[in-house]
Amino acid sequence: MPREITAFSNPLVKRVRTLRDKKHRRDEGLFLAEGLRILTEAREVGHLPRYLFYTRASAEHALVRPLVAACEAAGGEAVETNADILSKLSGKDNPGAVLGVYDELPASLDRLDRNTAPLWLVAERLRDPGNLGTILRTADATGAGGVILLDDCVDPFSVEAVRASMGAIFTVPFARARWDEFRGWLRSGPGQLVGLSLDTQHDYRAPAYRAPTFLLTGNEAQGMPDFMAAECDLLVKIPMRGKADSLNAAVATAVMAYTVLDRLEQPGTR
Repeated sequence: MPREITAFSNPLVKRVRTLRDKKHRRDEGLFLAEGLRILTEAREVGHLPRYLFYTRASAEHALVRPLVAACEAAGGEAVETNADILSKLSGKDNPGAVLGVYDELPASLDRLDRNTAPLWLVAERLRDPGNLGTILRTADATGAGGVILLDDCVDPFSVEAVRASMGAIFTVPFARARWDEFRGWLRSGPGQLVGLSLDTQHDYRAPAYRAPTFLLTGNEAQGMPDFMAAECDLLVKIPMRGKADSLNAAVATAVMAYTVLDRLEQPGTR
């Protein structure tokens, strides 16, 4: 049976609030996800929360009932609370109908199989959680094999990144690695490393891409370091016809992902 919590001083409420901080997420191995769509997608692919918070007003919603039942059947705890506490937990003035506390997902390179997909997205030192969430959504939308996060990227388990991913954090395999580890893994098998760069004359629409293609996007402000660019099998640029010198990192990744996928899906290109 779900229990009811209405006090901000409740120990579980205090504990869950700390998960908005990276240190506490890392120490506990837990993270927060909010919203019916995200939690429902997580359930559909087999991820269920340790704790599920929902309001009395949302208790009878057609999507909340199966979430509560599945959470409890898996040994989790369902908690009925109020909108004020949900707001404190999520950090939003207008919180979603539900909030879940999940175990961190595995994120090692050795769990990825490059042969499962022709396209993979690689991000280097991303700083904006919105960009990371959008790249995860792009990976889901394009059917990419997964997302590989290099060096000191923003935490994929932050509330903002999870929210921006719109559930893709649960549906897209991802890994976190240092550059040297990734380079060794990449060169141990087939794979074309394609870097997005302003320092090249190669138009992104021109090359013949080879599967699996690993599409590398650099840091939002600095781009990728020279030593990474030198390691790429191909550097390409998206021409800019206006005043801006480049696209937002997540937007550029999406443009490139669909372009590469289109080329790879043409007969005789794989």
